[in-house]
Order: sequence, then structure tokens, then C-alpha cells
Amino acid sequence: MILPVHIIGSPVLRKVAVDITKDYPNLDEFIENMFETMYSSDGIGLAAPQVGASIRLFVIDTTPISEEDPDFVSFKKVFINAKIIERDGDEVKSSEGCLSIPDVREDVYRDDIITIEYYDENFEFHTETLEGMSAIVLQHEYDHLDGILFTDKVSPLRKKLLKKKLVNISKGKFEKRYKFRLGK
Repeated sequence: MILPVHIIGSPVLRKVAVDITKDYPNLDEFIENMFETMYSSDGIGLAAPQVGASIRLFVIDTTPISEEDPDFVSFKKVFINAKIIERDGDEVKSSEGCLSIPDVREDVYRDDIITIEYYDENFEFHTETLEGMSAIVLQHEYDHLDGILFTDKVSPLRKKLLKKKLVNISKGKFEKRYKFRLGK
């Protein structure tokens, strides 16, 4: 089932999400719905707060763009109760967009190597080090779990220039390409 994506201005996007247990109700169905929602919206990552659930869960699948861009490897995973335990490497600039902030792309600086601990969809524990674009995509989704949007990371001048556009988006003034929910 395709879930509505919460748009900037929705309070759930600013909450710090909570850990869940393997007994979380209908977890398999929720994960399946998240992937379906992400694919129908042409996204490569989606965090639970973006679909209204303030839980520490996100999904990533860079497969659709890995054929177009050699910097992306095919990378499909579920991350539950994720915790970044180390940031390393250089800060690199990447152009980011977000399903919760349609029609906006901005340059953001992120670490190009991270180590993360998480549970997968079977609640098996993993520690993994990611590099390059996989690390960047992961950090974008991870930020959603802490109530952080990529526009929070742009320069003060860019924030000022974006303010009116972000207010308009929060009011539903954007090209509607997928199912969404405005903040109330």
C-alpha cells in the first residue's frame, strides 16, 4: 500500500524517533509499504517519519540510479534502530533532494565514510562501514530519525533564500507527483 509522504511543516518530521522491538505491530507489512511508497515516488530512500511513524526505521534502494551513475552501487537495505558510531573521511558536497521537500535540491556537506550499527528486517544485528554515495544517502535518511531535514544543513544565506519556497511547499504549493500529507 502506498502511504502518504509527509511534507515539510508536518510536526512528525521534527520529532526524534523512538527505537522499536521486533514485536512492532505489522512490521513486515510496514516495511513493504515503505518500499512501495518510495518506488512510487521515485525515491532512493525513505524514513518512517516521512510516512507519519516516529520510529527509527528507514529503507534505501539505490538500484534505480546505480545504472545511470557509477558513483552509486546497487544498495538495498532496511535499517532499524540505526546508530552512526563513527564518521570519517572527508566532508564531500552532494546535491540532495527529499520527498518531504519536493522541487528543492541543495548542496549539502556530509562525511564520505561512516560506520553504523543497525538491525535488519529480521532483527539481525549488523555493524557496517559505508563509503561514498551509499554513506551520503544513508546519512540523509538517518537525519530524518533525529528530526533533521537536509535544508537544515545548507548555508545561512541559502536558508534565507529558500524560506519563502519552503513555506509555499508546506502549504501544498508544489507540483504533486505522489501521494502526500500536509502538516497539521
